[in-house]
Amino acid sequence: MPTASRAKHKFCRRIGQCLWSDPKCPSVKRPYAAGPHGKGRRVKLSTYGELLLEKQKLRNYYAISEKQLRIAFAKAKSGLGLTHEKLFRGLEMRLDAMVYRAGFAPTIFAAKQIVNHGHILVDGKRVDRSSCQIKEGQVITIDAAKSPAVAEAAKKSNNVVPPYMEVDLDNLKATLVRAPQLEEIPVPVKIMSVVEYYAR
Repeated sequence: MPTASRAKHKFCRRIGQCLWSDPKCPSVKRPYAAGPHGKGRRVKLSTYGELLLEKQKLRNYYAISEKQLRIAFAKAKSGLGLTHEKLFRGLEMRLDAMVYRAGFAPTIFAAKQIVNHGHILVDGKRVDRSSCQIKEGQVITIDAAKSPAVAEAAKKSNNVVPPYMEVDLDNLKATLVRAPQLEEIPVPVKIMSVVEYYAR
């Protein structure tokens, strides 16, 4: 997993803010690029640079590779509906993102790990693919019998649950009630800029 293996908050330092609103992120105390000239290195970006930055924000937020994002864009572009809405919803409704939103994992990186290690059940069936698309009404649970440590950590979560999900931490159960509206997805990215970048 090329994205997840890198320093998690290096990109946050570059943009001067934490993508995941983590109070422990180095960018909170040092909201500027790393290096001896970081404070004075802010330059106005070109139009292409702004589009690229938004694309990189989206990719880093969901911790996916460039290839994965291009595939997601190609799927969103096909068929009926608005491309930017389908792209954003498609990424938000990935299993790893749903596990993170439910509070079963403290970070998107931890969410990917517990999914890939087989600790997550979807409608009672074990799923170990982070990219699995969750549909409305599907129920995500943690296999507490196999993963007591993961289950115990999840119960201590204090995540803010988005309105498109219902979460029962006592029973380690999360349900996607409906597809999220764009304004409800808490990702600091201008999604139209991402579409413009790939549509060049």
